[in-house]
Amino acid sequence: MIAAYGVANLLQSMAAARTTVHHTFDPQLLVRLAGHRTYLLGVGCQVLGFVLAFLARRDLPLFLVQASVAAGLGVTALLGVLILKWSLPVAEIALLTLLLAGITALVLSAQPAHSRQLPTSAVVGLGVAVAVIAVLGFLSVRLHGALGSVVLGSLAGIAFSAAAIAARPLANEHSAAEVGANPLLYLLVVHSIVGQLLLGMAMQRGSTTAAVAAMDAAGAVPAAIVGLLLLGDRIHPGREWLAGLGFAVTLAAVIALTRYAEPQHHHASRTHGECAPLPTTAH
Repeated sequence: MIAAYGVANLLQSMAAARTTVHHTFDPQLLVRLAGHRTYLLGVGCQVLGFVLAFLARRDLPLFLVQASVAAGLGVTALLGVLILKWSLPVAEIALLTLLLAGITALVLSAQPAHSRQLPTSAVVGLGVAVAVIAVLGFLSVRLHGALGSVVLGSLAGIAFSAAAIAARPLANEHSAAEVGANPLLYLLVVHSIVGQLLLGMAMQRGSTTAAVAAMDAAGAVPAAIVGLLLLGDRIHPGREWLAGLGFAVTLAAVIALTRYAEPQHHHASRTHGECAPLPTTAH
């Protein structure tokens, strides 16, 4: 799952950099991105990662699975340096290391447990959350640079977190018919589409590491809280302090990335409807 998400982040970032920057909350961005083979390959890797994460959520607490997704950022950064010749500043490398340290603390504090079903009020809350995230995304699309990457990436993370919350009890259904009849399936799909759109816009702002770090950290927190309160997720006895420390370190690293993360892509064209020239790496 970590490897699949790491490759997916890189490929989607490459495609987003070659697509005209969108300054509105426009679903057509996904259509434009789908015109790039690189993006479609990235989506394929993301689907693979999603399936693996879905299976992991059958027995593992959400804060462990969601935090593990963030480890894919290290894979993305490594591939970016090796393949695309990204130049990561020392501060960003240090913050990525700090982010992974926070995630490691979360991993060590997790205890496997079976999921409980969500109460009806929580299912309704997931439906309301879609509208709230979309409105916040609409208001945030004018932000640029690392700040835009982090804000939009964070909103994408919250959307993906809601999808993960829906997926945890859904993964424990016993048949395809039960899955199809469960409203959580459709909430999962809608939240995933909104998150995908927000992530595409976040990556267009220039800093992939900032966008993905913000997405992963913002996605881990709500899922962890809901999982612990409503789904029966557990922390190893005596390691509550480690889980708290892990969250604090992870969030601190993401907040710092709004200051130190630098653009890794530059759009050659700003004209609406015109795509930037594809470099040779596209092939």
